[in-house]
Amino acid sequence: MQNLVIRNSLLSALKTALIAGTSALMLAGCQGGVLDPKGQVGVDEKHLIVIATLLMLIVVVPVIFMTLFFAWKYREGRTQEIYTPKWSHSTKIELVVWIIPIIIVAILGTITWRSTHDLDPYKPLVHEKDHIVVEVVSLNWKWLFIYPEQGVASINELAFPTDVPVEFKITSDTTMNSFFIPQLGGQIYSMAGMETQLHLIANEAGTYDGYSANYSGEGFSGMQFKAIATPDEAGFDAWVNKLKQSPNTLSPATYAQLAKPSENNPVQYFANVNPGMFHHILHQFMPSMHGEKAVASEQGLDASHTMHDINDEMTMETEK
Repeated sequence: MQNLVIRNSLLSALKTALIAGTSALMLAGCQGGVLDPKGQVGVDEKHLIVIATLLMLIVVVPVIFMTLFFAWKYREGRTQEIYTPKWSHSTKIELVVWIIPIIIVAILGTITWRSTHDLDPYKPLVHEKDHIVVEVVSLNWKWLFIYPEQGVASINELAFPTDVPVEFKITSDTTMNSFFIPQLGGQIYSMAGMETQLHLIANEAGTYDGYSANYSGEGFSGMQFKAIATPDEAGFDAWVNKLKQSPNTLSPATYAQLAKPSENNPVQYFANVNPGMFHHILHQFMPSMHGEKAVASEQGLDASHTMHDINDEMTMETEK
């Protein structure tokens, strides 16, 4: 029985070491993920992941080593290594077992506390350039990006200048999703009737993959987009001008069609956006307005009429 226990311990330790080694090699060569950041937020998050992993390895590596060593030292047939301890307690071992993990947890807790506040997604990035605003709406199963300052919008394509901070205002028209550009920074959820925020910056020009990191139904796998970091602001202006050549306008009626579930949607541009569209989308799920929308739906009224009614109600409330 003792030999079986030792053998199992040895095999378990070998498996753990093999998995750890294989994972390290795979992560070392990964591209396009969180460990290949192209923006300052992503770089800071990578440093946090690496530091936390190294701190935890201070405990993991010695445990793996000692498991292998003791399994070998007291293996079957090694009669000169008889295990006959003459003690039942060791203060020195207890100190090592408790003090080292406490120190590691204290260091890790301090680093995590500071990083959590420094990397708060709602916290604007300190930068010499003014940020640009992008309003994000997750739909089934596509992403709508509205540029209120430029007056344009797009489906499944996002663009911004390199070295310019971007403020994302995020909501959902349907189930909860998660807005995520791995190479630029952490994800944040999009929820109907709520606005979340995320601040990112790209320090290298390129095209980065973006997608939803939260399962949201059968079309989830195709809910992806491209985030284009243009080399300079002139490149971003050229992208905006390209959108302005589109014949499409994002109006309440157009949005009602977009909101219908569809899969693997192609990139689509809108040259004009009705003012306040993001807030109209956001407030359609507010308690005081949700009942009106439901009644209108039951009566067969067009969704665009409901949006106009919401606008009128918002205006009346503001005047009051």
